This record gives sequence, structure tokens and C-alpha cells, in this order.
Amino acid sequence: MSLDAVMAHALRDVLDWDDYARAVTDLTSAYVRPPVDVSEQSAPGPRGPVRIRVYRPLEAATDAPGLLWVHGGGFTAGDIDMAESDVVARELVARAGAVVASVDYRLAGPGTRFPAPLDDVDAAWTWLHGRAEEFGIHPARLSLGGCSAGGNLAAATAFRLVDRGGPQPAALVLGYPLLHFPVPGVEIDGVDDLPDILRFGLARDIDVMRAYVGRIDDLPVDAIPGSRNPRGLPRTLLALSEIDELRGSGELFAVQLGDAGVPVRVEVAAGMPHGHLNIPPIAALPEIGRTLDAIVDVLGDTVA
Repeated sequence: MSLDAVMAHALRDVLDWDDYARAVTDLTSAYVRPPVDVSEQSAPGPRGPVRIRVYRPLEAATDAPGLLWVHGGGFTAGDIDMAESDVVARELVARAGAVVASVDYRLAGPGTRFPAPLDDVDAAWTWLHGRAEEFGIHPARLSLGGCSAGGNLAAATAFRLVDRGGPQPAALVLGYPLLHFPVPGVEIDGVDDLPDILRFGLARDIDVMRAYVGRIDDLPVDAIPGSRNPRGLPRTLLALSEIDELRGSGELFAVQLGDAGVPVRVEVAAGMPHGHLNIPPIAALPEIGRTLDAIVDVLGDTVA
């Protein structure tokens, strides 16, 4: 395995997130975001209102598949304007005729730690499920998912739903998720070609967990959902990046799901670094489109 040649060229001079943003913008300058209906909504949450952006087909949907979607960013960064949120939502609406709701959860930082981000996602799920038909979603076709730290929050929310015995997602979609701590080690060729900001060694994982929970010892199970038995979770898609040190977390969770009898599908984006869904799909990077199509397949398989 090796880093995709187009990605390697684009990332060759990247030292920080500003460099990364410029590199991705230059690489995808010809990309046009699909036109969809977008509305800003607000859900009540235990810590105040939770902002939610709802994406719908231009022609009103009826009994459509739905997805509550949670962006990544290490629990401390990211928003619903980033490509991993906005572009993914638009693409899924355009490709699947789905309705997608992206959650602008509270980020961890001074005065805000676990479980605040999780509580926001949980509240967003309750709100969206209760209003699914209003947005053209069949409640039985509503799925839950997210990427990276957002995958952690989506999985933890799914476990809460199992514990409560409430409405379950039709499916769980986890993109390159952080589910375990420490992250299981996997030998990955090509990671040395990545800029430091896309590396996830132990020191980086420690920083992420400290920022989220405030410590790395005696972590709550809701903060590391991979520590739980996944029996009772819905069928799950794990969409992983091949050149990603977090890949081991997704691969281990796939084994855990299988052992628990949960249907699981694993898709690995060849040559892609962590966060590949934060790059708009272009012809030069077909693995991004393939990942989106895998999500479309899962949403399309939901049954009313």
C-alpha cells in the first residue's frame, strides 16, 4: 500500500491546517457542490439549543432515507461548513435522494468537555426522529453516522439508544472512526509520507482524549464506544482510510461487530489518508466517490 499519487503531490508542502486547506482547494477547484434544499434548524438540548442543518432534494421527498450526520475534528474543531459535513450531505442528497441533517455540536474546549458534544448529538437524534416525517423521512429509514471524532459520537449515541430501548437507527455509518483508546496498532506502509497533521500516533491520540474528556485514565465507556460489546447495534458500514493510523480502530470494531452478530460491511479507500471525506469527490480521486457510493448503498437498503 502507498499514498495515492495525486494526494501525495497535493500534500507535498503541507505543514499545517492552513496549508492543507489551500492544497485541497487547489486540487478540487473545479468541483461544483450539488444544488439541494438547505434549511437551518434548532433542536432543544440539555445544554441549550443545538444547531442542525437539514439538506433535502429540490423536489420534496416522501418516505426517503435519512441520515443524521456528525462531522469530525478531534472533538475540538470542525463545523457543518467543512466538506466532511456540507459536501458529504449534498452528495448523499444528490446521489441517494436522501435527507441529511448535519449536527453543529458543541466542541470540546475550556469549560466544555465530555459529555457535552455527545449530549448534543443525542438530542439531535431525538429531535430528528420525532420530526422525520415533516422532513420527508420515513422514521424506519433514518440512519446515524459520522466521521473520525464524529464517528465516535455517532457510535456512542447508538449505544445510548440501545441502553434506553428507544428508536434505533436503520443503520450506522462510521467513517474512519476513533472508537478505542489506546488505538490498536496496525502496521501501515505510507504513513511516513503524510504531513504530521494527518498522523495519529499515541501522542496525538492522548492529546485528543485529554481535550475531549480531560484525562486518559478511567475513561467513561461513552467516550470510547469500542470498549463496549456492540450487541444490539444496527447493521454498520465502516468506511476506512487505508493510509491512516486510526484504521486499526475501525478494523477492530468490525471484528467486534461480527462476533456480536451485527451485520458489518468494511470499505477501505485505497491510498487515502485520514479524513478523505473532507475532500470533495473529483475524478482524480475516485476512492472518495466510491466511499460516498458505499454510504448510498447502505441508505438505499433501508426498508420502510
